[in-house]
Amino acid sequence: MIDDAAAAAAESIWTAWRTGERLAELPSEIRPADNIAGMAAQLALQDHAGASYGWKLAATTPAGQAHIGVDGPLPGLLFERFRYEPGAVLPSDDMHMRVAEAEFAFLMGADVEPGATAEDVLAAVETMHLAVEVPDSRFDRFELVGAAQLLADCACAGRFVLGPAVPGWRELELSTWATALWMNGEQAATGSGGAVLGDPRTALTWLAADLPQYGRTLRAGELVTTGTTTPPLPIGPGDRIRADFGELGEVALEIAR
Repeated sequence: MIDDAAAAAAESIWTAWRTGERLAELPSEIRPADNIAGMAAQLALQDHAGASYGWKLAATTPAGQAHIGVDGPLPGLLFERFRYEPGAVLPSDDMHMRVAEAEFAFLMGADVEPGATAEDVLAAVETMHLAVEVPDSRFDRFELVGAAQLLADCACAGRFVLGPAVPGWRELELSTWATALWMNGEQAATGSGGAVLGDPRTALTWLAADLPQYGRTLRAGELVTTGTTTPPLPIGPGDRIRADFGELGEVALEIAR
């Protein structure tokens, strides 16, 4: 899948990622023409960003899809170098999108083969976790560039904070589970698991079915964060963020001043 154009697109995106500069679009001669080409560029980013540990999903809500002009979710690789622990202080000097998202994430305990049923996918899950994503884009107007370029840009992957595992998650009704984001001690956004394709489990099974078209499958040890459960919360330097999942727990972080 990774041809010269995909490699060049990945290099251009990584330069923007590394320098903090923003692209209007990829140059026409290396701009991916479709989602397959966009994913090829995304996979080529691994030569620059290093090891990945799983996937994120963007645009798992109708509002999110409308905002960026796509007709379904988009998968993006999560890179180890942008992973943080709860309580961490995340850099702020290169933030562009400046939002935080409360999410449910699944750690795979077994491989998922192409054609797996939803039951197979869920049986392959080892644990479910609480999480916060701080997405970002290397495009100045990411909402205008279209699905193929967004895929090349890892579906706006940015920094990610993995919180605690949730015991007994298989018995929970995630579709109605309330979530909230607090900023500087005040509640700032609310939502539920139903914002994520109706249920975070549905988002996970969607990804398992989507990846084979790109020559990939979900593998044991990979993490999948399924998309924001609340409207994305605008944040800035110095903010203290807390994702509240009720009795399941919380995930806290700070943004550097």
